Amino acid sequence: MSEKKITVLDLLDLDLKGQDSLNMKCIAGRSGLYREITVSDINRPGLAISGFYESFAYERVQLFGRGESAYLGKLESEGNFELIKKFFTYEMPCIVFSHSIEPSEFFLSVAESSRCAVLQTDLISTDFSQRLLRVFSNIFAPRKTLHGVFVEVYGVGILLIGESGVGKSETALELVERGHRLVADDIVEIRCVNGNSIIGQGANKLISHHMEIRGLGIINIAQLYGVGAIREQKEVQMVIKLEAWNQTKVYDRIGTKGAFIDLLGVKIPIIEIPVKPGRNLPIIIEAAAMNERLKTMGYYSAQEFNQNILRWIETGAAQRDYYGKEDSY
Repeated sequence: MSEKKITVLDLLDLDLKGQDSLNMKCIAGRSGLYREITVSDINRPGLAISGFYESFAYERVQLFGRGESAYLGKLESEGNFELIKKFFTYEMPCIVFSHSIEPSEFFLSVAESSRCAVLQTDLISTDFSQRLLRVFSNIFAPRKTLHGVFVEVYGVGILLIGESGVGKSETALELVERGHRLVADDIVEIRCVNGNSIIGQGANKLISHHMEIRGLGIINIAQLYGVGAIREQKEVQMVIKLEAWNQTKVYDRIGTKGAFIDLLGVKIPIIEIPVKPGRNLPIIIEAAAMNERLKTMGYYSAQEFNQNILRWIETGAAQRDYYGKEDSY
């Protein structure tokens, strides 16, 4: 059970478009629109309306398709109204009828007296279930906010983190100038979807595509570079930590040891890039993005380099080069 709660009215008021639209409307029980939805799942109550209430998941949204609706009609034709009344003794969040099915007047009257909202959608049961579960996965997903800049480079979602003033925004601005896209600057909201994907976006949609550049002020990336330079959300596929160059720290120079950072229980590859005058950070980040894409296709440059070195040593050429030369002292 999720700790987050929304009401049925909140679900109806969601601004969903296209393939996410639920096409729902309330046809009865408006007094129950303020009931809370606490479980991100759906129940088909066929067994319940037949009288079997063991393990009845009443805390879920109840979906009536053609099968359940036909059985309701059979109960009413037989005069078996008690099973329908018993169904409403459980405090369900709401009931949804798919296929634009119109429930009977008796069913709606019992729903009104029980203060249970009855909704209707023109979608078929399968499509509605898929869309609603997708909506629930976004609403109930664990989430947190991070300080950083989120960009898309060559199709790879890269979260830039580091101390304030290290140059995250300036680096992201150069990446946008080179044709890449900005997702969010300064405050990034991440959420875990389906337990294995981290989706990032701006914490505030009104200001997420604005960028603060010290000495220049606030700039609007969409206005300056066009809508092709921004993106609303993206999966976080890599984290790059920018830090001031530390002479005493040993940085990874081969790349065979992959490091990961835990974001909401999902391990994301992370690399540390030291910052100092003369380093071209945008080019380094572009190379890191392309290298990450190669890894997803099964090609690891560092491992191949290491294997080539081992094969070269095994051939004996390395020993001949080392021992075959006279000492220079």
